[in-house]
Amino acid sequence: MGKLVGVHGAVIGRYEREEVKPSIEVATQLAEALEISLDYLIGATDVLLEKNIVSKILDIQKLKENDRQHVFDLLDAFLKQTKLQSIM
Repeated sequence: MGKLVGVHGAVIGRYEREEVKPSIEVATQLAEALEISLDYLIGATDVLLEKNIVSKILDIQKLKENDRQHVFDLLDAFLKQTKLQSIM
């Protein structure tokens, strides 16, 4: 892990034992290396978002408003159907 973020392995151990806290730059590099959000790394959220889901969300945000609404309508319909099937 240390090699991935450019710090000595012993420093990673100190982070793990909470002897020191990483700088924001190192924390960001750690989150990127682990493919998790910085919020998840620091414990600000307990939701671990998969990288491919985040990528799809970012792609959806880039769509035109009308196209984006179609995607959300389709997603809403699918989720509603799935929830209904799970209670039957």
